Amino acid sequence: MPEFVGSVLLLLCALQVKHMFADFFLQTSKMLSGRCAYVHMGRAQHAGVHVIGSIIVFALFGSPLSFILPLAMLEWVVHFHIDFAKARYCEMKELNPQQARFWQAMGADQALHQLTYIAMGWAWIKYVAL
Repeated sequence: MPEFVGSVLLLLCALQVKHMFADFFLQTSKMLSGRCAYVHMGRAQHAGVHVIGSIIVFALFGSPLSFILPLAMLEWVVHFHIDFAKARYCEMKELNPQQARFWQAMGADQALHQLTYIAMGWAWIKYVAL
């Protein structure tokens, strides 16, 4: 496998591990409660945890700060809004984990986050790696 392809795959794997910890292990009760309100400090903090993780990942991959900071700001905005949309949808439909539509919303949320990482990987290839 060409070294470049290996680097891209490692970057995407690192973002996956970061996502697992930020989305499933590092959320506090403040981050999880009341998420259907647009202005929600817990969601802002949760998106911030993701950004900190991504900053670490991209720094480990030798990305310059001039690339990392704008990407991190964009990730914060995107993550915040993906999570808000899921929370708002689940509240409007009165969904809970015993319903298939809840898990469909969760799956769509996670897929959008994964597509975000693919976009971030594309940006890294275009602006840093090549």
